[in-house]
Amino acid sequence: MPEGDSVYRLRQRLDAATTGHRVREGELRSGSAAGTSLAGRRIVGYDTHGKHLLTRFDDGTTLHTHLRMQGSWAITRAGRALPTPVREKARVRLRLDDGREVWGLDLPVVELVPTPRERDVIGHLGPDPLREDWDAADAVRRLSSRPERAFVAALLDQTRIAGLGNLWVNELAFLRGIHPFAPIGTTDLDALAALAARCLRISATVPRMYQVTTGDRRRGSSHWVAGRAGRPCLRCGTRILVREEVAGDPEQRRTWWCPLCQPMPGPPVGTDVGAPE
Repeated sequence: MPEGDSVYRLRQRLDAATTGHRVREGELRSGSAAGTSLAGRRIVGYDTHGKHLLTRFDDGTTLHTHLRMQGSWAITRAGRALPTPVREKARVRLRLDDGREVWGLDLPVVELVPTPRERDVIGHLGPDPLREDWDAADAVRRLSSRPERAFVAALLDQTRIAGLGNLWVNELAFLRGIHPFAPIGTTDLDALAALAARCLRISATVPRMYQVTTGDRRRGSSHWVAGRAGRPCLRCGTRILVREEVAGDPEQRRTWWCPLCQPMPGPPVGTDVGAPE
């Protein structure tokens, strides 16, 4: 699922394949700048912040995109065409100077902004463990501002820590031994921030460890709780429980936990969702 580590790996692939190439023709097909031609611009690099991807051009503009749950990127070889049903989902098209085409498919967020004003679109985000400017102390300060907030809601709030999605939030709750709806302030926030950073970095950078939280890459054994409803806990054997976090949530988030390894310390707290991503 697309989380901060997913977008980081996507950036690496796009960077290796396209940075330095000039756009021969192409356009935006969505967002407020829909119809804008990108022809003549050279791709000078990529950056990420949380789940947001920034594509920078040599004319001082930046393409800001977000995958959310459904978006993706594809590159086709020169002379190869995407199937028509897939082409119809294109929100960004770039034909490069070597004939290859880069496609941003079904992207819900497509914005073209001046590069010096990137903060207009990502400035609301909290610190990102995958960036060089990661500030663990700032992340702890943001999380501790509302210690009564439910663990899952606090970590899904991208203004606290950027890049954690539903999979990582559930797995971190298990690894910290905290009930997902317990107050965030009942766990050691310094240890939590350090663990979140370590997990994301391993997932983003270590070969074959993408979103493997148990250390076991075998199918059905790579996660402690996420996606394992009704199955025995890999640690204690107790049946894993699942709860729909918010009724009617368009992203269909679920919360999984082991009732023995993650006991609720007190009365259940609210299940508010995080801030917009």
